[in-house]
Amino acid sequence: MTYEAFLDEVTTILTELYDIDDAGAIKLVVDAQDAEFFVAHDDNEAMRTVEQAKKDAVALYERKQNKQQTQEKQQQRVRQKNKP
Repeated sequence: MTYEAFLDEVTTILTELYDIDDAGAIKLVVDAQDAEFFVAHDDNEAMRTVEQAKKDAVALYERKQNKQQTQEKQQQRVRQKNKP
């Protein structure tokens, strides 16, 4: 599949597997592109499969969740530190 079709597939899978609307899924994919997550996929057509799209969708979602958890923990520490 083309690179663009692959990105569309990842976006669609994100909306199907997780409680993410289209805009949120698109943002995850665009942010991943900006971070060069998909560079290898652009260079290697064999990586652009539905199975790989599923793996990448899961990886992007998990990365997002881990980032959110880290931020929440950091905020919690700041609040604890600032308590009288």
